[in-house]
Amino acid sequence: MLLILGIGNVLMRDEGAGVHALSCLRSAYSSHRDICFMDGGTLSFTLNEAIEAASEWIVIDAAELQSPAGTVKVFEGAAMDDFVCASRKRSVHEVGLMDLMTMTRLSECLPEKRALVGIQFSELGWGEQPSAQVAAGFPRVVEAVGRLIRGWRT
Repeated sequence: MLLILGIGNVLMRDEGAGVHALSCLRSAYSSHRDICFMDGGTLSFTLNEAIEAASEWIVIDAAELQSPAGTVKVFEGAAMDDFVCASRKRSVHEVGLMDLMTMTRLSECLPEKRALVGIQFSELGWGEQPSAQVAAGFPRVVEAVGRLIRGWRT
């Protein structure tokens, strides 16, 4: 089972990019019965069980990519690990993605096929909608996820 996990705080504009992008992904891949779409919100240790059960795992999140707002970059496998460990971004998340990955790795259940699809944020203030630049990047998120799925399943 492929787990697509959108994370972020939807009350803080672009911080919620991962959760907002999840709706686009659900629409694009609604016919795929082997994909589980999960709103991970601001993260919690309770997500560990779902990650351990997945054979493939894609995380969608706002990220500091040092690029123009709406830019999408994919970090796969060890590159995901390196990016998550190196970025240590300040966030409103209860726990960090690195913490979840460490817990799952300790239980020897971290999916080998894993990737982070990051989207460069612009506005992190209060608001329920992402900035126009970030929203314009959602089709690129869908394309990036499609490339990952095709690459993993060929």
